[in-house]
Amino acid sequence: MKRKATAIWNGTGAEGSGKLSSTSGVLNNTPYNFAARFKDENGTAGTNPEELIAAAHAGCFSMALSFRLANNGFPATELKTEAVLSMENEGGWVIKQIALNLTAIVPGIGKEKFDELVADAKANCPVSKLLNCEITVDAQLS
Repeated sequence: MKRKATAIWNGTGAEGSGKLSSTSGVLNNTPYNFAARFKDENGTAGTNPEELIAAAHAGCFSMALSFRLANNGFPATELKTEAVLSMENEGGWVIKQIALNLTAIVPGIGKEKFDELVADAKANCPVSKLLNCEITVDAQLS
């Protein structure tokens, strides 16, 4: 299986701009630029690679956990995961951490089993395996 996306960049790093597109059309000439990546955090200047990584991680973790819960007889009603990516400039930008904040509605599951399945999903979702940073999970049952 292969997935594809395309980036087109014009100009210098600080003053240029780019557009991202994906086969699915979810990204369709979506703008990104220096301000969207390093200055503007209100989301109006476009997207950035780190936001897309956070979205991919939240989605992958949620789906991985959903499979684990269902396979153990506890299908989830809702899994809401917020991924907060932290990046620092250490003589070059480095993604240091992703904090996954999960609120879950899972009828009938005990906290111990829930925590076990959360830990397994965190360690084994494909995006977690790809990332070279600290990953934390704060998982709450509602």
